[in-house]
Amino acid sequence: MTGSSTQGIKTVLHPVSDLAAAKVVYAALLGVQPQNDASYYVGFEAAGQHIGLVPGGGPQGMTSPVAYWHVPDIEAKLTEVTAAGAAVKEPVRDVGGGRLSSAPASSRHP
Repeated sequence: MTGSSTQGIKTVLHPVSDLAAAKVVYAALLGVQPQNDASYYVGFEAAGQHIGLVPGGGPQGMTSPVAYWHVPDIEAKLTEVTAAGAAVKEPVRDVGGGRLSSAPASSRHP
């Protein structure tokens, strides 16, 4: 192992069918108003986590919540997990604000 640790799951994106209604519900649930509020995405920061609402699952076509692990060095972590047998579905890309992301890795082993 290279020792590149994780910082835990800090981002969870939720596909929603009605963005306006979901925004009201999540604001009540989290006790804060959204920090990002657009027609294509609403994002909340609460208790050290980022909760995002994505209408219709966004261009990714999400059908359920997607959790994102935060790591200090995404390239090093991808090298580590692929060496352990994972397959990366998408290359690293900038998702805005300097944040980098890659599609979840899945095991190549049964």
